[in-house]
Amino acid sequence: MKWKKFGKIFDPTKYKLANNCLEFAQSPQTLVFDDFVRIYFSTREKDETGKYLSHISFVEMDKSLKNVIGVSKHTVIKLGSLGCYDEHGIFPLNIMRDEGRVFGYIGGWSRRVSVSVETSIGLAVSDDDGITFKRVGAGPVLTSSIAEPFLVGDPFVLNINGIYHMWYIYGVRWIYNPEEDVKERVYKIGHAASRDRINWIKEGRQLVADKLNSDECQALPTVIEFGGRYHMYFCYRQAVGFRQDKNRAYRIGYAYSENLKDWIRDDVNVGIDVTTGGWDSNMMCYPHVFRCEDKLYMLYNGNEFGRFGFGLAVLE
Repeated sequence: MKWKKFGKIFDPTKYKLANNCLEFAQSPQTLVFDDFVRIYFSTREKDETGKYLSHISFVEMDKSLKNVIGVSKHTVIKLGSLGCYDEHGIFPLNIMRDEGRVFGYIGGWSRRVSVSVETSIGLAVSDDDGITFKRVGAGPVLTSSIAEPFLVGDPFVLNINGIYHMWYIYGVRWIYNPEEDVKERVYKIGHAASRDRINWIKEGRQLVADKLNSDECQALPTVIEFGGRYHMYFCYRQAVGFRQDKNRAYRIGYAYSENLKDWIRDDVNVGIDVTTGGWDSNMMCYPHVFRCEDKLYMLYNGNEFGRFGFGLAVLE
């Protein structure tokens, strides 16, 4: 497989976004219409203490994915209430059409004291074709459990033959990074299934083998079927040093499956990598693969975790 890059197609710093957000367009997720594509992303504002809050915005582009038609200027979905799993942010909001409605799976996060963050996954529904969303309850539909004690997030959901499949990440441990005096998280890709979108049964195992080492961090899986196989793209990095050393930063990984159960990691055939210079020369992260006009596209973030937008590639 070979992906042809088109470069960066959206820079959030060039637009006025809702919720006083000035930078970041992370984890782009698509909703394809007849004559345009809406791309949801997670952006940031600073609260009164100077800490970040993550909000959902969207940009609408024509079907060529070259021209911006408009940018959301309203609140797409409110952050969670005091003490809820998504009190401090949503990253990402995974969008799916199902049974004539638009649903959003919330990657919610909240701050903690002993470590920086905790995450869980919730569900929202839209009654206006994806313009705004309301939660289905204040709590999560998938969260920590006895074998997955923290950091359940990054949902990606498909309805396959009447069964809902969710690929997500879960934390396996926190480790101390003495060089920066911070605690770093280690997380892997898991899978759960449901018949009603709300009650999920976890498979209870790491789906994709490690490539770097046992502390490899795997994030934001996206799955698509073509050529008689299921193809998963995700990003992975070292657990420490990834902020300073581009060789330890996020790259795009790849795995495939014939049966949705056994996944074979095959990064040699991922077909896309960082450039030698420019906006995606230090890292590539948060991929999203989708169909549009009989083509397969990949949206992804580049340097600084998507601070200055996202880019596009097409499968040749």
